[in-house]
Amino acid sequence: MTMDRRSFLKNLLLAGGGALVSLAGGVLFKGCGPGEEGEPVAPFPAYEHLENEGRLARRVEEAYAILGACTLCPRRCGVNRRSGERGFCRTAERAVVYSHSPHFGEELPLVGSNGSGTIFFSNCNLRCVFCQNYPIAHEGWGREVSDAELAQMMLDLQARGCHNINLVTPTHVMPNILGAVRIALNNGLRLPLCYNTSGYEHLEAVKMLEGIVDIYLPDLKFMDGGEAERYNDAEAYDYPGKAQKALVEMHRQVGDLVCDGRGIARRGLMVRHLVMPNRVAGTREFVHWVAEHLSTDTYVNIMAQYRVEYRAFEYERIARAITPQEFIEAMEWAEEAGLTNLDERSLQQLQRFRQRT
Repeated sequence: MTMDRRSFLKNLLLAGGGALVSLAGGVLFKGCGPGEEGEPVAPFPAYEHLENEGRLARRVEEAYAILGACTLCPRRCGVNRRSGERGFCRTAERAVVYSHSPHFGEELPLVGSNGSGTIFFSNCNLRCVFCQNYPIAHEGWGREVSDAELAQMMLDLQARGCHNINLVTPTHVMPNILGAVRIALNNGLRLPLCYNTSGYEHLEAVKMLEGIVDIYLPDLKFMDGGEAERYNDAEAYDYPGKAQKALVEMHRQVGDLVCDGRGIARRGLMVRHLVMPNRVAGTREFVHWVAEHLSTDTYVNIMAQYRVEYRAFEYERIARAITPQEFIEAMEWAEEAGLTNLDERSLQQLQRFRQRT
């Protein structure tokens, strides 16, 4: 494909893309769409509405009951985490937290001016061999916290001006999160929750989050089960199917991304996809799946930052960085699929790579 960047952006705009902003180097998509014009959205934050209806406490109880024979994620280990047993995720009844702080490396609608309020949970139910956070996800660095302590972390992030509570690797500690949110809400928390997940989710667990999570931020890492099985410790051949079902449910719950007048995310689905060497991630299949099963207006972040981390050097096909051409073709596939709400930084990276080729 020989289309230049200006034509690419023009065609995206004509296709009905999101609002625009001016940045050095040209006009780029903001990626938040009609919410900036004051379009009405659902009650905000969602969990406050659920509490006011008297349903949040029951949801917390239902979530904690799962830990008695844990089936929170697709691995369905069945261990009694409430009595201290640990399954694949290596987590018992209490959540383990590595850190909480404002983060400025997330997507711009999450970061705004004051940062996204990230809470990094330790351990993981997938554990990719190329994980960039392997000391946290694989080795479990961090400390156990009570729900009350977790709630205080949320309130601290709010006091520091963060725009959201960004729950990183939350799948295996979902009950703890719900318990903490209810405590924090009753002590003044009013920030939207961002559920930042690998995508390896059990559909029924995602359904329990309806009316609680405002912003979903899942990965869709692999489109082929064989590749998924090869490159994570969970050997998750079922990853593509489980993740796709979860994303469809997330989109049903919150829809496309909506922002406030400052361009700050309030509600909706944001999908991440990491471009990998040798087309391992199935990027072309990914963008067409999003267009067909979610929406061409879905906020999509096609990421160029793959690095040879952790044990990736042991696998020949992923033991190198991606090339500029691999990222360019990924973005052109997004255009081919009709996606109109692409991450700003992805578009900037596309420009830089094109200048180098």
